[in-house]
Amino acid sequence: MKKILLLAAVLCAPLALVAQNVTKEDTIPNGWSRSGNISLLFNQAAFNHEWTGGGTSNIAGNLGLNYDFNYKHDKLSWNNRIIAEYGMTKNKDDKYARKTNDRLELNSILGRQVKESNWYYSFFLNFKTQFGSGYEYNTDLNPGDEGYRTEVSKFMSPGYLQFGPGIMWKKNNNLYVNIAPATARLIFVNKDFTNVGNNPIAIAAFNENPYFGVEANETTRFEFGASVSAYAKLDLMENVSMENLLALYSNYLEDPQNVDVDYTMNLLFKVNEYISANATFQAIYDDNAAQGFQIREAIGVGVTYGF
Repeated sequence: MKKILLLAAVLCAPLALVAQNVTKEDTIPNGWSRSGNISLLFNQAAFNHEWTGGGTSNIAGNLGLNYDFNYKHDKLSWNNRIIAEYGMTKNKDDKYARKTNDRLELNSILGRQVKESNWYYSFFLNFKTQFGSGYEYNTDLNPGDEGYRTEVSKFMSPGYLQFGPGIMWKKNNNLYVNIAPATARLIFVNKDFTNVGNNPIAIAAFNENPYFGVEANETTRFEFGASVSAYAKLDLMENVSMENLLALYSNYLEDPQNVDVDYTMNLLFKVNEYISANATFQAIYDDNAAQGFQIREAIGVGVTYGF
């Protein structure tokens, strides 16, 4: 627990830095504001037969979409963001292309300002899942052998839906923190991954290690707890921006000391209107999914279109 709280404090540091750099409240005009970008990152490496330095020819690509659509009317504020990413890589001697990234997420926060302060009564909703199937590979077998790869996840398996009332501190659309002490969370999975029939031994064994927390022969799991989410975006220097997203969740109903952590940092280096370099770091702790931290990082250069 102490390690998780320490990590959360470290991850919150960029948010604190942004808050210190903001010296006055930004005025947000009434009405809709929309912005987004589409990026395509591509990597490729090739080696001929005579190359002696080692290496495997491969190609990789990642397509991403970030879209913000926000609304304000006097004391009413509504922030929405869609994040969609999908990446694949293919090695020359591998029969299957493998995923390097797969994410679909919607964040929405509705708030009403408290008097003339930076505080808002709020209600938030978060939904996330993935686009395609995920596999585990048995390296003791050859590609094409039965059992070489096993499907372990797919669209809406798992799927997460969180919502609840709370209170939000908001400086502007680029800096806010939402605290929701009464948050409901639903975890959805496909029955193909949990169906073990009526065998009591199989049910007991499955429930010792449930699928994303969902027990045998079930397709949903309900949780009730506290949620904290934060967003901060700042310009580090000309044409270099950093975006931070942090989500914490504690389930009151089971092991509340095991706080789920999901932190993402995106660095964008803009070369010109269409060419950019991206660096992404993501750290996830969820003891229902894995007994340890899940870490993802990606760096690439590609085409970006803003709108």
